[in-house]
Amino acid sequence: MPMTEADRLRDEVLKLNRIGIALTSVHRLDRLLDLIVREARSLTRADAGSLYLRQGDRLQFAVSQNDTLRQRLGEEGERALFSSFSLPIDERSIAGFVAATRRNLNLADVYRLPEGVPFGFNPDFDRRNDYRTVSLLAVPMLDAEERVLGVLQLINALRDGQPVPFHERYEDLVRSLASQAAVAVRNAELTAELKRVHLDTIYRLSVAAEYRDHDTAMHVRRMSHYSAALARRLGYDEKQVEQVLYASPMHDVGKIGIPDAVLLKPGRLTPEERQIMQRHPEIGSRILAGSDSEVLKLSEVVALTHHEKWDGTGYPRGLRGPDIPEVGRIVAVADVFDALSSKRVYKGAMGLDEAFGILQKDAGTHFDPRCVEAFVAIRAEVEDIGQRFRDPEPSGEPARPV
Repeated sequence: MPMTEADRLRDEVLKLNRIGIALTSVHRLDRLLDLIVREARSLTRADAGSLYLRQGDRLQFAVSQNDTLRQRLGEEGERALFSSFSLPIDERSIAGFVAATRRNLNLADVYRLPEGVPFGFNPDFDRRNDYRTVSLLAVPMLDAEERVLGVLQLINALRDGQPVPFHERYEDLVRSLASQAAVAVRNAELTAELKRVHLDTIYRLSVAAEYRDHDTAMHVRRMSHYSAALARRLGYDEKQVEQVLYASPMHDVGKIGIPDAVLLKPGRLTPEERQIMQRHPEIGSRILAGSDSEVLKLSEVVALTHHEKWDGTGYPRGLRGPDIPEVGRIVAVADVFDALSSKRVYKGAMGLDEAFGILQKDAGTHFDPRCVEAFVAIRAEVEDIGQRFRDPEPSGEPARPV
């Protein structure tokens, strides 16, 4: 029995409702934007689509999908075609016009635009990639206050594999989807900002302990990103990786409880002083204990176990092998690598080859061999992190012997 118009409308409303629910469940902005374009294309049977986000008085290209080019070039090849760019919010381009006027545009053929329109179509992408854009539906992404957060563009509605104009009934549906998407994007941006503030607060509190030991703020950032990258390589999911990123900076928070006479002593520690220094993992663990926060629970484990060694000769509890929580083994590798490879006012930086060599030499004694193998495998990412969070030039503090 053929589908009636009422059946089709009900089906599309149900799809729109399902999409709205899906959008509220995704909080990472990059994944959310990809989902918005994918679902809008599915709803309208579009071959391709793109999304722009508003940044001030410009639209920033954020995501693009194109089934024809993916089938021809593969996923990586398709992704390589699209580079980031921005457009002014004015009436000269299609996306700019939609953002400036807050009006939909439903164009049957972008190469045959109606006379008198202020905007034009740029054919450069089509020419470079042997593609033919025909129909195009563009709608503004308006939030609850009717502010334009971006523009959603759908390209080439398909029927029997051939491009046809977008049916006018899709205009309201896609506009509704775009409004739901705008709210979801705004929430994702707020969530991301809260996370940035949270992580910045963690770094600042962690640095309070590190400064007393002449380490730098960048040490905390580097070792936390090393730890997160290593966790990802070991198979942690993105939520777990994020928790490692947030928990690892607090590894040495217990140094707050170590007297300056011991922590800042320029020479070799006596056996009694070394015992005092080795209390800082337990001090840190006590500082962080008792919280309901998953991040602080993990931070407590990190603080307590990052000085344990694979062969059981570490401290404070002399744990051995797999008895050491894996997050402690991860942070041990990241922390020691950064200490080896970074310059301090009292020592020079070791070369990267030498630092990686020491990790490999001490795998099975100091370090979990699996963690070292994974860390070596992500050397390019490790080096990139080291560059992104380079130390500033030394400030002329008095030198402290190693």
